[in-house]
Amino acid sequence: MIALEKRPAPSRAWSMATPFLAVLLTMIAGGIMFAILGKDPFAAIRTIFYDPLFNAQFASYSRPQLLVKAGPLILIAIGLSLGFRAGIWNIGAEGQYIIGAICGAATGLAFYPMESWIILPLMIIAGALGGLLWAMVPALLKTLFNTNEILVSLLMVYIAEQLLAAMALGALRSPDGGGFPGSRNLQQYPSAHNAELIAGTGLHLGVIAALIAVIMAYILLSRHMLGFHIQLAGSAPKAARFAGAKPGLLVVTCMGISGGLAGLAGLFEVAGPAGQISIDFNSGYGFTAIIVAFLGRLNPIGILLAGLLMALTYIGGELAQFTLGLPAASIQAFQGMLLFFLLGVDMLTNFRLRWKTKGAV
Repeated sequence: MIALEKRPAPSRAWSMATPFLAVLLTMIAGGIMFAILGKDPFAAIRTIFYDPLFNAQFASYSRPQLLVKAGPLILIAIGLSLGFRAGIWNIGAEGQYIIGAICGAATGLAFYPMESWIILPLMIIAGALGGLLWAMVPALLKTLFNTNEILVSLLMVYIAEQLLAAMALGALRSPDGGGFPGSRNLQQYPSAHNAELIAGTGLHLGVIAALIAVIMAYILLSRHMLGFHIQLAGSAPKAARFAGAKPGLLVVTCMGISGGLAGLAGLFEVAGPAGQISIDFNSGYGFTAIIVAFLGRLNPIGILLAGLLMALTYIGGELAQFTLGLPAASIQAFQGMLLFFLLGVDMLTNFRLRWKTKGAV
């Protein structure tokens, strides 16, 4: 029989190998799923991972989209990873992403049709503050009343979705939209548009913000006392208190940072690729970023690479739907398999498999 045996110390080799093993297992299980759906599994995997980058027919469109999709995923995942390292579980980044987009778009539209260089910076501030304040609700409830931040932050996603619908149908609905839901198109308002910095590359301010977040998170975790407290609180809470860490302050700080970064991601998306507040504006980035954070081992550099990989599955998945007729739900299931297999094989970091004879103690 097979038994799990606790390792004396976590295996560094397995810790590095599990993301690659999880991707491989996802490809295998995903291929089986595509075959059951009546599609060629090899064609599906090639379409998802290879064609967006190397097929000349699609690459001119897909390569810029890689940065467009990866930017918000990396930005949100960096914020989440800080809390996860400290044992603070913000599962409501999707709601903070939505509120950041609403606050940022509302700020820009309040100035319409005035043209000024200061409008976009004000939108960026409003987006970050919106996400931060939305994250403060579960943070303060956790600090003051010891509520479960997982449940509170998750439930607030549904409140944010209702606010999004209310804004698209009410206060932010475009007067020139013929009664259809949705705000004015910010792409047609130059002062509020998060345009590409280099045409045809997908590089915009949101991507730059994501790269800055990666660098700052790396410096924070490796060079700053707050980063030391964050890591210590996750692995040894009692030791963290002796080292001077304040649990309540850590909750507020980590939730605030993750909410602010999620709000920024929402603002950069609504002012750039999405262009407007609409009922279906939220695309699940806040939930997918959880997979990115764990796939990147809660390490800023790992999250950068994991964000690019997950963005590739978004683009390749859309391409597979178009060219192979795969249902959208199968692509979502394929992405979910990444987290499933990562959590499964991650067990081998702390445990090893042992063969035991029947009846042995």
